[in-house]
Amino acid sequence: MPDSSSPAVNPVHRASAAAFAGSEPWSVICDFDGTIATVDVTDELLTRFALPEWQTIEAQWKAGEISARECMAQQIALLRVSRTELYAHLAHIHIDPGFREFVADCRGRQLPMQVVSDGIDRVIRRVLLRNGFGEISIAANRLIHTGRDTYELQFPNAKPGCSAGSGTCKCAVAAQAKPRRVLLIGDGTSDFCLARNADFVFAKAKLRTYCEQQGIAHRAFDTFSDIRYLLSELLDHPHHHHRPLPLANAQSPTWSI
Repeated sequence: MPDSSSPAVNPVHRASAAAFAGSEPWSVICDFDGTIATVDVTDELLTRFALPEWQTIEAQWKAGEISARECMAQQIALLRVSRTELYAHLAHIHIDPGFREFVADCRGRQLPMQVVSDGIDRVIRRVLLRNGFGEISIAANRLIHTGRDTYELQFPNAKPGCSAGSGTCKCAVAAQAKPRRVLLIGDGTSDFCLARNADFVFAKAKLRTYCEQQGIAHRAFDTFSDIRYLLSELLDHPHHHHRPLPLANAQSPTWSI
């Protein structure tokens, strides 16, 4: 209980000081679809190459009738595309123009970065390789070629009881980074659970709205060019952050797996 004779302390400032006290190193967990890639590549593949039933499955997931993992498994089974056609399509996927310099910043700071996605490993790897990022670690759902133009999805990063019901439990992957602090960069619903547990979040699109609604410590961004400044601010001048929202996770996060 605070001393009633002490000056009033803004709870935002108190939370900020608590969150950034100490000198623990950071690691970066970065989403792929809509974050590094400028589009949701999985949705693009389904729209172009899947049997039309994939939309019914999507509606079931949005209605909460099936989990994200069940949704992805059923949808990927509806793809009808040869490997040659798949790779040809991926050659037209663009990444955020500022991502290259962001990766260089992480290397310069010896800041470990991992792409963690509830998307498709082979798709992510292909796009990153094409852009010269073959060394980046990836955790995602595993695409298995089962025939001339058919596939199935396996889930090496799933965890029983994952609160998000995802194929890739981002909280479980991020927990492996401890005792480093975790910085999440993302844009969508697959990032919601980890956003509640990460030490800080750079957010755009749906994730930005979610963080605002939930009072989660974050900074908004539109492109990785913005993130270069935000990363410097976070690591070099953490007490210069001006956040309108209190830090929901100023204490050590509880990892929901």
